[in-house]
Amino acid sequence: MNLSKQPKAAAHELHPGLQNEAGGRLAPGASPHASVADGWTLFEYVAVGSTNLVAANLKAWEAVRADRQSAGRGRFQRSWISDEGGLWLSAVVPTNPKSSSGRALPMAAGLAVSDVLRGLGVQSLRMRWPNDLLVKDRKLAGLLVDQFSPGLAVVGIGINAFNEPEASEPLLKNQTARLVDILPNPPSLRELTALVLGELRRAITRMEEGSFEALLPLVNKLWGRPRRVELDLDGTKRSGIFKGVDAGGRLILSEGTAEAIAYEPWQVRHLTEIN
Repeated sequence: MNLSKQPKAAAHELHPGLQNEAGGRLAPGASPHASVADGWTLFEYVAVGSTNLVAANLKAWEAVRADRQSAGRGRFQRSWISDEGGLWLSAVVPTNPKSSSGRALPMAAGLAVSDVLRGLGVQSLRMRWPNDLLVKDRKLAGLLVDQFSPGLAVVGIGINAFNEPEASEPLLKNQTARLVDILPNPPSLRELTALVLGELRRAITRMEEGSFEALLPLVNKLWGRPRRVELDLDGTKRSGIFKGVDAGGRLILSEGTAEAIAYEPWQVRHLTEIN
């Protein structure tokens, strides 16, 4: 499956059905606020290390949101600035080990988030492989899908809303976008959470009912115009034109004269767009 497989987080129980992540990053005795809506159970914290690690011990259709993360991360353990004012959300969804559609889950989730953002009025939105969402080449949102146990996946979603990532990391200056700068009336984090969870559930249901092929044309449309890219295959470099993804969620690269090559997501450590 096209998921980042992680060992199950060691746990200290905080709430019936909800457990703490490894390392004790949550305050002793901390309890989340729990609510139920639209088929989801949502647990909300002031601060955690990583919402994905907290969600590692949840059940399908349960989610965790935190005001801030101290150890937010992206693919290959890259750090993700998660200051207060952004949406830091991890949702647990069921996966079918017998279905190939699970390999494309990160892109289906990216489609769901992009549908929410476009519905709010975000213009010039596109996806950068595998699951970054950009506005005019500035990063607005990102996703990370982990698998901690069979039959379940954790979809981590980060959206810059009212936060100030550049204040925490000056190198991000002119690299990020925020909803508050894009929309005249951005939704509250609570409203945004509800919208994202609702659309994510619909995307997962559609994918399971009709396979990823049903969503593939919509996903490939999100990449925007063809772009020349360089792939880092864990030290080996390949360059060519990014042609989207196939029904198995594999990246398609056209190197010119040769036939296009399909790469599994786990093979590609990094993709760089070449202007």
